[in-house]
Amino acid sequence: MTVVYEDNHIIIVNKTASEIVQGDKTGDTPLSETVKQYLKEKYNKPGNVFIGVTHRLDRPVSGLVVFAKTSKALSRLNDMFRRGEVEKTYWAIVKNAPAAEEGTLVHYMIKNEKQNKSYAYDKEVKGSKKAILDYRLIGHSQNYFLLEVNLHTGRHHQIRCQLAKMGCPIKGDLKYGFPRSNPDGSICLHSRRVKFVHPVSKEIIDVTADLPSGNLWNGFGI
Repeated sequence: MTVVYEDNHIIIVNKTASEIVQGDKTGDTPLSETVKQYLKEKYNKPGNVFIGVTHRLDRPVSGLVVFAKTSKALSRLNDMFRRGEVEKTYWAIVKNAPAAEEGTLVHYMIKNEKQNKSYAYDKEVKGSKKAILDYRLIGHSQNYFLLEVNLHTGRHHQIRCQLAKMGCPIKGDLKYGFPRSNPDGSICLHSRRVKFVHPVSKEIIDVTADLPSGNLWNGFGI
């Protein structure tokens, strides 16, 4: 975890692929607790520290996570995420080149709770939710292609599922059809940038996360 922005109401961190945002059945320490401990030590706070989770990233995904430091910021950020007022840009490394260098993907997605997996359909089916993203090809190496993705909706595993449906599963993502895992258990999906109006001060917050270390991400000349 690296802090990339902080003020009185919000803190934005760059999470590693191994960290979970909120506690789960693994019992591993979640990122929310790590951030609490960071604030507790930084400001020498004797009591409990408030941290509100505004959104999540899948465990094997790296990049920016926005937390609220006050209840006022939490309620407003929750509304902003729900209304799609937070611009989220992701970078994804895929093995296959997309048919078109840029485009918009529209699918209808269903989450399978037992499998913890989502399925994308070209037409609306019972119980499905509409999923929309824009993508464009921004780089390539000898073996892989780098896509920039902007989300318009926030569905379960949306980018992973929609890119796989397009024939471009993300490197390391066994669940969605990539043939091999990454050695560290990550998938090559990174929450690169977030942009939104600050929930209290109303200034524009626009932050970018450094890419994960490793030769793979460095191989695109970006």
